[in-house]
Amino acid sequence: MATVSMRWLTLLLLVLVSAPALVAEESERPNFVVFLTDDQGWGDLACYGHPEIQSPNLDRFASEGLRLTQCYAACSVCSPSRSAILTGRTPYRNGVWRWIPGGSQYHLRESEITIATLLKQRGYDTCHAGKWHLNGKFNSDAQPQPDDHGYDHWLATQNNASPNHMNPSNYVRNGEPVGRMEGASAILAAEEASQWLQDRPDPKTPFFITVWTHEPHLPIESAPRFMEPYAHLDDEGLRQHHGNITQLDAAFGNLMKALDQQGYRDNTVVFFTSDNGPEGNGTSGRTRGSTGGLRGRKRHTHEGGIRVPGIIRWPGKINAGTVSDTPVIGSDIFTTICDIVDIPLPENRTIDGASLLPLFAGEPVQRDQPLYWRNHLAREEYRVGLRVGDWKIIGSDDLSSFELYNIARDPEETTDLSAAEPERFAQLKQRLIQHDAAVLEEGPDWWKEDVQRSSKRRGRTAEPPAGKDETGDFDVVLGATLKKTDPGYLLEPSGEGLALRKLDQPITERATIRLTYRTAAAGQSTKNGMLVISDKPTNTDSFKIGTAIGMNQHVAFPGGWNNVGAAAAKRASFGGEDRFTVQVDLDLEKQSATATINGVKLSIKLPADLQTVRYIGLYSKATATEFQDLAIETEKP
Repeated sequence: MATVSMRWLTLLLLVLVSAPALVAEESERPNFVVFLTDDQGWGDLACYGHPEIQSPNLDRFASEGLRLTQCYAACSVCSPSRSAILTGRTPYRNGVWRWIPGGSQYHLRESEITIATLLKQRGYDTCHAGKWHLNGKFNSDAQPQPDDHGYDHWLATQNNASPNHMNPSNYVRNGEPVGRMEGASAILAAEEASQWLQDRPDPKTPFFITVWTHEPHLPIESAPRFMEPYAHLDDEGLRQHHGNITQLDAAFGNLMKALDQQGYRDNTVVFFTSDNGPEGNGTSGRTRGSTGGLRGRKRHTHEGGIRVPGIIRWPGKINAGTVSDTPVIGSDIFTTICDIVDIPLPENRTIDGASLLPLFAGEPVQRDQPLYWRNHLAREEYRVGLRVGDWKIIGSDDLSSFELYNIARDPEETTDLSAAEPERFAQLKQRLIQHDAAVLEEGPDWWKEDVQRSSKRRGRTAEPPAGKDETGDFDVVLGATLKKTDPGYLLEPSGEGLALRKLDQPITERATIRLTYRTAAAGQSTKNGMLVISDKPTNTDSFKIGTAIGMNQHVAFPGGWNNVGAAAAKRASFGGEDRFTVQVDLDLEKQSATATINGVKLSIKLPADLQTVRYIGLYSKATATEFQDLAIETEKP
């Protein structure tokens, strides 16, 4: 018996000795937080050199961790960048190739493997709070929702906070609409994550949190207390924009305070970044984000559209106050977390992200896939890009024209070196062509259905309800109220609004159409006005040509606003209150048109099924717009 007792005692001692080691190993699994902002430019923080913006929490956070000076979003628009963070895959591979309109078929497929799912399988608690924008059919069984992608708890919106960042009414919590919430959207999202963290049944379980703010995406609205630091600025737009950054900074600070108070600071890896560059031209209204002097903005493949702030903190593993100019991209977050937790990367698909663990130790990052971008809304001649080392090549949509830049020496991309560096240019050109083909081949071909001027795309355009015509001058009004003004008309839409006039003689050959328009909505970010031509009196079948004033572009597109700029788009310099005159020269036999808008020319290929124009008219989206001088001249060949 003594021998047996000694054996049991020995076994018990072994268990007691080994148990603490197992518990320690389990408790040492780090937690993760990914805090993502929306449309925040590379220069939109004090720690990135902004002379006015006050961002005390993020400035302090940068002093506690690693600040990245060449951090990139995976795309220059929102939904694709988000998909890359969660999957480690460039957007055209994972299917989220474009920003996702509400109600559309596009979504992050359940066949994609997210980092939330992988961590949940490893025993992590998972939470998402804020903007989602990874499906068109939000909070519907028709498409995957956040819980289908690995989240235990979620509070989210499909896209923007509505009606704006203050007191949003469109949040959904775990499938149940919440109704109006009091406060700023970013603050509410951070509070949701903090409360969830506190209420978890087992505080020792590791966690993964994504907080994705709506700020500073338009429509921008900031709480008065966050605009107080900018009271000295006369420009209301600047006060609102800068206050919006300070607002999200406060939300970030609240979340970091919750980590501290609940004892998670030292064992939590926190990533902070943005989904793309700033909206607008930065000179008027509330879309006043800074690129820090970089070329281009949101929707651009140049640096200003894709280079964003990036800061990482991991106490004890990353030296405080360090700065790195190593190029990194949003898809690296997935791979880095997998490396930290020792999760094997999925073997049945290409993972584009690289692990940043070597960077934390001051070593080079080993990258199997180059940094790569493709954006359907970028200007056609600058739609694709690839970076290897210090060199970046930008190509047109069809990869027939290219530019080459040395980003280390020329971050503003002022000098195309394709002629000066013929060998390097030839190598990178071939690599871009091959890489682009491989990416497009791997992902679902949804994007093929959305090619410019696709009739299928127009078939999915929503039809506005019948509107009200107070003038008696138009045959059809949809989605709006049309009023007489001096000297023309005021179109006031609730969403998309059209006023169509039937022609006495349809256009079948050539004609010139003119229209003058300007916004009638002071202080509003969304501003636009369009001339409409159509064979049928519907939104689906109409073709729009005009100005997306809030986007600083002249545009042409078929169908609804979801397709804005699909047929043509050209950036221009103008003020938000300017008056615009468009002259459209139609040639239906050649299926082409030339639009001249305040001297800026657009060459347009018309849809193949637009053989006859029976209606012309007015169009605006979500903003009151004044129109006058709608006139037509027909000409036979």
